[in-house]
Amino acid sequence: MELYAKKEECCGCGACADLCPAEAISMVRDTEGFFYPRIDSQACMDCGQCEKVCPVKNHGAECRERLYFGVQARDQYVREASSSGGMFPVLAADILRRNGVVYGAAWNERMEVVHREVRDMEELETVKKTKYVQSDLSGIYRRIREALKKDRWVLFCGTPCQAQALRLFLRKSYEKLITVDLVCYGAPSPGIWSDYVKYLERKHHGTMTDFSFRDKRNRDNGHARSYRIGDQEYAGSLYGDGYCQMYFTDFTVRPSCHQCEYCTTDRDSDFTIGDFWGIENVRPDLDDGMGTSMVIVHTERGRRIWETVKEALSWFPCGRTDVLQPRLTHPTRMSKGRRVFMTLYKVLPFSLFLTLFTKMTPVISLLRRGGK
Repeated sequence: MELYAKKEECCGCGACADLCPAEAISMVRDTEGFFYPRIDSQACMDCGQCEKVCPVKNHGAECRERLYFGVQARDQYVREASSSGGMFPVLAADILRRNGVVYGAAWNERMEVVHREVRDMEELETVKKTKYVQSDLSGIYRRIREALKKDRWVLFCGTPCQAQALRLFLRKSYEKLITVDLVCYGAPSPGIWSDYVKYLERKHHGTMTDFSFRDKRNRDNGHARSYRIGDQEYAGSLYGDGYCQMYFTDFTVRPSCHQCEYCTTDRDSDFTIGDFWGIENVRPDLDDGMGTSMVIVHTERGRRIWETVKEALSWFPCGRTDVLQPRLTHPTRMSKGRRVFMTLYKVLPFSLFLTLFTKMTPVISLLRRGGK
């Protein structure tokens, strides 16, 4: 059994490993820091279930009428503690009030991004805010299935491919499952992130306990980043951060993301959420620098949930063209110098590699002009 012929054909969702009845699949990190499935040929039964659960091989969305909104949480704390307008925590709070469970991306004790289960409002704080790192979902698909079998409400929030992988894993629709996918720029390398954390910990002589990619302290729609090491907080520009520079210049995005089929408004999740980029053109009166969420409601189940949560939101209806942004029309394009970038990452000490990238403009220009 071969799950993919080239790396562009695997999004690293991990559903195949969770589904495999022989437990013959493990997720293994490659030299670029991304996880890919490895099959134990001795244990594999050639049942083909891993191919059926793959969201790269099995994508597509139903043709249906969708609703489009701009929203801001009425509770200012909820909005301030969110990366955009606060739609996700409002949805999550509704599911928790139903004695349900929520699954989202959180930091673990090693500052790795993993999906975790949330059962109360205190735990909900851990899965708020954007994490620009691909999350590990090991075991999560199985836990969601067990919760649904117990007739519990479940809210899952992740990338479009992760949400599709969950639906394929479950094999049937559950009335109490609410899926929320994100407007995704692309999944950055967990390995490079891990190296960056270690670099900052050595630099500041301590252990990192938090990192915010979208800090709103400057009321600039989250264009600052902050992190905490020991008792000290460090804050600065999002675009001046070394890790973020590598991400937003498209060097650290997973190969499959450059060919993503989910960069469209037509999806099969119940909701799509993200930043409402361009709010200053659609509703300039709401552009206060504290974030607005763009929301697409795809399903009838999503509409019913919308009716229960909208009172907690300041919202306005809009059209498809109002919410369009690059990642809803086409994938992030691969940087021309990605191969050179990754070669240097593999062979240089990380501190030297980071210095070359962030301090030497001619090197960066060379990478971006270079061949793939």
